[in-house]
Amino acid sequence: MDIVKEVLEKQKKDLEKYKPITVEKHLEVGIDIGHLMVTDPNYFDEDKLRENQEQYLLDLTRGNTQLLVNSVWELPTERVEESVVVKLPPPRTVLPRARKLPVPKPLTKWEEIAKAKGIKKRTREKKVYDEVLDKWVPTYGYQRYKADKEKDWVLEVPQNADPNKDMFQEKRDLRIERIAKNEIARMRNIARVKKIQTPRTGFLGPESASAKELVTAVSIAKASTASVGVFQEKLSNEKQARGIGVKELMPGSKRKRAPITLPGEKKRNLEIVNKVLNKKPKIDVEKAISLQKAEARTEREAAALSAEGASKKKGKKSTKGTFSRKKPKGGQGKRNHSKRAVGRKRR
Repeated sequence: MDIVKEVLEKQKKDLEKYKPITVEKHLEVGIDIGHLMVTDPNYFDEDKLRENQEQYLLDLTRGNTQLLVNSVWELPTERVEESVVVKLPPPRTVLPRARKLPVPKPLTKWEEIAKAKGIKKRTREKKVYDEVLDKWVPTYGYQRYKADKEKDWVLEVPQNADPNKDMFQEKRDLRIERIAKNEIARMRNIARVKKIQTPRTGFLGPESASAKELVTAVSIAKASTASVGVFQEKLSNEKQARGIGVKELMPGSKRKRAPITLPGEKKRNLEIVNKVLNKKPKIDVEKAISLQKAEARTEREAAALSAEGASKKKGKKSTKGTFSRKKPKGGQGKRNHSKRAVGRKRR
């Protein structure tokens, strides 16, 4: 009987490890199998939560997970390479996105023209055969530049050009200018798509700017003074750019200003002013008397000090010249035996 009892206890302990797959809830939980999400509308048991918070939350999570697994196993299954697979249905709950929806890339000015005229983009090969170098070189990119540099190790000086001019430096400058031009075109496309107002002057200098852009640049330069170009001299045949005036150049001139006073604010301000002006000051009589007494005492002390000083000065003037030597002080009239007395000696 002891052995049977031990076996039954062991079996009971083993069964306690594996909880049942049935979970009872007062309110039915919402299960979205497409997102593998469970929404539990039941209230927390505050007594169990206070007794053992960690164990209560663990049991609650385990029960909701069991309900989700039961719903998954209710779907049709199939075997793929010794594995049981379930095809999830589309989700029902709409979840918010962490980021905004991707928008199509805006077309550049050339892409819009090509689309309107039906011009198709040609596909270039990544590498082409160069007969001078006798090898395959990239069509574009960094390695293409290295191939051009290797091929153009010597450059011909044109007949009308300066023989001392560095043709390699001129080629580098042209390349840098071309890169800058492409970058400016890219920035213009971005500003056009985002509807950002860009400067109306030429970007690439007077050599590549149009006549209209030059006129606009001159007008803006003349108006960039403290007087907004009022006292700037004008040439005889000088043209004025359209849309360039004081209102356009002064910052905030087009801004609509809000009314200074709101409805009822003027009345409140007048009430405050009248209250301040009509308010009578409070006079502390005791404090005023004490201050007056203190001032009178100070004046009397000052008058007494001045009279005393005048009397001392007068006494000094009257005694001056009557006595030439000072009166000896007490204890200082002792006889000096070292000096011999003058006169007849007594017998």
